[in-house]
Amino acid sequence: MIKELGTNEVVTSRMSGDERRSQILQVAIRLFSQNGFNGTTTKEIARMAGVSEAMVFRHFATKSELYHAILDYKVCEGGTKNPPWENPVMKRAIEERDDYAVFYNFGVGALLHHKEDVDFMRLLFYSALDEHELSQMFFDQFVSRIYEFIGSYIRQRQAEGAMREVEPGIVVRAFLGMLIHHSLNNILWDKKRRLLDVTDEKAARSFAEILLNGIKK
Repeated sequence: MIKELGTNEVVTSRMSGDERRSQILQVAIRLFSQNGFNGTTTKEIARMAGVSEAMVFRHFATKSELYHAILDYKVCEGGTKNPPWENPVMKRAIEERDDYAVFYNFGVGALLHHKEDVDFMRLLFYSALDEHELSQMFFDQFVSRIYEFIGSYIRQRQAEGAMREVEPGIVVRAFLGMLIHHSLNNILWDKKRRLLDVTDEKAARSFAEILLNGIKK
């Protein structure tokens, strides 16, 4: 069992190789999200993980390898174990041409994930602002696939005469913009929800309805 980390907690418990690797990744994500990439050293990661720096390099020979491992852990093994294009609920909604269910389920899943994984969200913000390679890696491995996933559904529905002829990429960007701006407010700027205090479900429902009211025939 991998122990969750407090902000300044050093891990010292005995672990298997796989557990230790995952623990190092957890520590790296936490420190990168707090201090940025330039402000975090492998020595500090090792200290907080309760291992030697040599142990960090044994698992991740280079920093680039560490960045790739973070994406694999968060996108595949961690927070998005079932990406939208593999989610059975989404697949069923697409097969049934249930436009509302497609956008609602995608939206509520994204908002819940953002809320549950603030460290990774902060890490992505840092990487984008620093023009760090992790940002482009995440875009190529995940964001571009989201555009293709939602965009292909919109193109299909346009071909079937159910949606207006609007550039699918613009529709995707508008929908993601609502979701991401909502999460940014809750995570960074308006943590006390003074401007808007609604559940993720209500927000996703409203965003889906706003979008579909604009593109449905």
